[in-house]
Amino acid sequence: MTSTDLVRIWPAAGVRARAGDLELRWADDDLLVALADIAAGGIHDEDQMPFAVPWTRGTPEEVARAVVSYHWSIRPRVGPDELHLELAVLENGDPVGIQGASGSDWRVLRKVQTGSWIGRAHQGRGVGTRMRVLMLALLFDGLGAREATSGAFVDNPASSAVSRKVGYADNGVVTVAREGEAVAHRNYLMTRERWLEVRERNIELLGAPVELEGVEALRAMLDG
Repeated sequence: MTSTDLVRIWPAAGVRARAGDLELRWADDDLLVALADIAAGGIHDEDQMPFAVPWTRGTPEEVARAVVSYHWSIRPRVGPDELHLELAVLENGDPVGIQGASGSDWRVLRKVQTGSWIGRAHQGRGVGTRMRVLMLALLFDGLGAREATSGAFVDNPASSAVSRKVGYADNGVVTVAREGEAVAHRNYLMTRERWLEVRERNIELLGAPVELEGVEALRAMLDG
């Protein structure tokens, strides 16, 4: 089976979102292995945990396996009733992390929650902000989303800073269980109307026009 055959059968495999040197794309097995190795090399300090599910705990081999097994488990879950779109982030052609979006009842609600991670070596250069903008462009401009939510624990100010810079509205604080403790978690909301208000300045953050590829076929699949 060629990649063209796969895209014909599974349109999500053909999705690309690009802006200059930054790209989001479906992660095939070769790319997934590279991403697993990046995660195994570290994403955050040992005394931190930015994720509700602590998948970054363990040996490098265990972390790498967690990345691969999770992505294998959600690959089939791209459809009108459940959408899990986890895309590799590449900078100048090199993988640096993952930008995802997930939600239920897409055909009815057109609402997702975004989440992401970046290898430690690639942090602090604005990649997190740019990949979030690129995902929002894919969701709102390409797939016709109505809402995108995001969130971060209160002890993860860097993630909250990205949400605010991109233009999300504050959407309250909830308590979430994390490694056996109750921790405050800030929520953020981007509606379609708000995206249209902030879109132009966000595209400027990318430094290049957005190019979407393979979106029409995926949207037809999701809309049923």
